[in-house]
Amino acid sequence: MAMDDDIRKGIVEVVGLDLGDKRSQLCVLDRDCGEVLEEGTVPTTREALERRFSTVRPMRIALEAGTHSPWVSQLLEGLGHDVIVANPRRLRLIYTNRRKNDRVDARYLAQVARLDPRLLAPIRHRGEEARAALALLRSRDVLVRTRTKLINHVRGMVKSVGGRLPGCSAGAFGTKKMADELPALVKEALLPVLEVIDDLSGKIRAYDRRIERLAEESPVAGHLMAIRGVGPLTALAFVLTLEDPDRFPKSRSVGAYLGLAPGSDQSGDANPQKRITKEGDAFVRRLLINSAHYILGPFGEDCDLRRYGLKIAARGGKNAKKRAAVAVARKLAVVMHCLWVTGEVYDPLYNTRRSTATKTVTEA
Repeated sequence: MAMDDDIRKGIVEVVGLDLGDKRSQLCVLDRDCGEVLEEGTVPTTREALERRFSTVRPMRIALEAGTHSPWVSQLLEGLGHDVIVANPRRLRLIYTNRRKNDRVDARYLAQVARLDPRLLAPIRHRGEEARAALALLRSRDVLVRTRTKLINHVRGMVKSVGGRLPGCSAGAFGTKKMADELPALVKEALLPVLEVIDDLSGKIRAYDRRIERLAEESPVAGHLMAIRGVGPLTALAFVLTLEDPDRFPKSRSVGAYLGLAPGSDQSGDANPQKRITKEGDAFVRRLLINSAHYILGPFGEDCDLRRYGLKIAARGGKNAKKRAAVAVARKLAVVMHCLWVTGEVYDPLYNTRRSTATKTVTEA
């Protein structure tokens, strides 16, 4: 099938392109016999790649997903080439090679792309608008994590001299509330840190306002926010990361896509219980787990998700609450995708009502 597509597209050469920060290694193979036609490097710049690939016949070009792969793949596709972006998690052939180097990596990419591109588990990069909006969300996340580290540093330093700062939210922690609470011994050292925290909090609030506006402009994000515990940040990150809900034939696939499904290592009769794979987008996975903690927490509303999680937590055992949160996060991803695809209004107790109705009909 791949050969037929190549003939139809006029492709006679297959290229493996191992992207580097400054220079990229390439290997060109003959599609029919697999002979190496060319090996070399090319600068990882738009101008250099355009010069190299704009004057040649259409090629099948395989490259590994990474920092430069979004713009490089977009550029090469614009030049008329068939581009395959390989999933790095699936390229064990490269990562387990004891003589790994850029030249070998480029050759392996080309050889696998020539034989069967499906072995590269191709991924599809998001559009430019989605990437720009996600950059906004991720930048906010970096500032939040940086602020948390600074707050922990201040509290730790105060404890190290026998003091203790009063509890408050991260947004309220700063010079105004904490300056007078600092012990004299460390006050001079920590006041500049409090000023940096003030600045970070102001920038985070500005990000929050922009994210709220983006969520209001997205009908899908607004629809998903009907779930109590899913705010603008989580809804928007979910929509931008998945981008196209039709990529998934079943809503259940979304949990596995985001790394929230247990891994498997079955061999014969042995089928050990594994932890979640943690594949996919770690940022969205973390947001979904945070939402799950809210749903299971004291302020969560009575809903199917909460009942499901509490039932798992009630089994007890080591890390029962953690397992419950992960299970609710996985179920939450499925529910959000289902609502996105169907456009149905969120009913917190949909499954409970349906089971009650079924039980009533059966008894009648």
